[in-house]
Amino acid sequence: MTRFLNVTILLLFTAGLALAANSRKQQATEQNRRKNAAKDRETIEDSETTDQCPEPNGFFADAEQCDKYYDCRDGEITEKLCPDGMVFNDYSSEYEKCDLPFNIDCTSRPKLQVPQPSQHCPRKHGYFAHEELHICDKFYYCVDGKFNMITCPNGLVYNEKAGICSWPDEAKKKGCSSEEVFQFECPKVNESVAATHPRYADPDDCQYFYVCINGDTPRRNGCKLGQVFDDVHKKCDWVRHVPECADWYKGRLTDEQLAELENPPTPKPRPTKVSRRKPSRPPRPASAED
Repeated sequence: MTRFLNVTILLLFTAGLALAANSRKQQATEQNRRKNAAKDRETIEDSETTDQCPEPNGFFADAEQCDKYYDCRDGEITEKLCPDGMVFNDYSSEYEKCDLPFNIDCTSRPKLQVPQPSQHCPRKHGYFAHEELHICDKFYYCVDGKFNMITCPNGLVYNEKAGICSWPDEAKKKGCSSEEVFQFECPKVNESVAATHPRYADPDDCQYFYVCINGDTPRRNGCKLGQVFDDVHKKCDWVRHVPECADWYKGRLTDEQLAELENPPTPKPRPTKVSRRKPSRPPRPASAED
């Protein structure tokens, strides 16, 4: 009987140890689960903070809208918008700068705020093409919804993609190709001639000529005042040397003015200024007696 009791006590003791061990294991598992859950929450919170403020301080672009950005101060975020027509310059998070869209790549965040148009200004700020397709050399500069019309230099058209005046073949504006703007087509030539970018006289203006880039794209160029384009020698020359354009400047410049343009007077040398002050005497060398 005593032996039976001892065995029973041993079994109960062993079972108790197993239960205790199992309980400790469960407690350890639960603690690890809680720690992991806490870490996961911290990671999620950090991730959410990073999505909005990558750094505690700075200016950061919106992921979808090019004219929206965020001002982060000690982790506090403030949403901001650039003036209508401008976009956020995200080159440096240290600077709060809105810029013209020609200077910023908005391909990955193409959305923009609702436009605030006014006369000739599709948006309040920026450069915009003329409303009429075939008016190629004029465009509008808008500031706060007020416009100024600008005209490109002769031979250039407004480039909507770059916001500047450029050659028609570079601007690629509808209705403003080189042939449409100049009303001139380059003659067909072989490859060897095309490689030299041949020149041709403007049929309506002796002072101008066309350079055919690669033999097929015309660009209009001009000679300086007093000169005309010599279509025989393919260069600019003084008007008296080009018989077919001898009278081109009649009524605009006299023969004396043309001669002066060709042979400008030699500027007189400036007189050398001479000082009227008497030169100071050099100090007397010390003698042995001194």
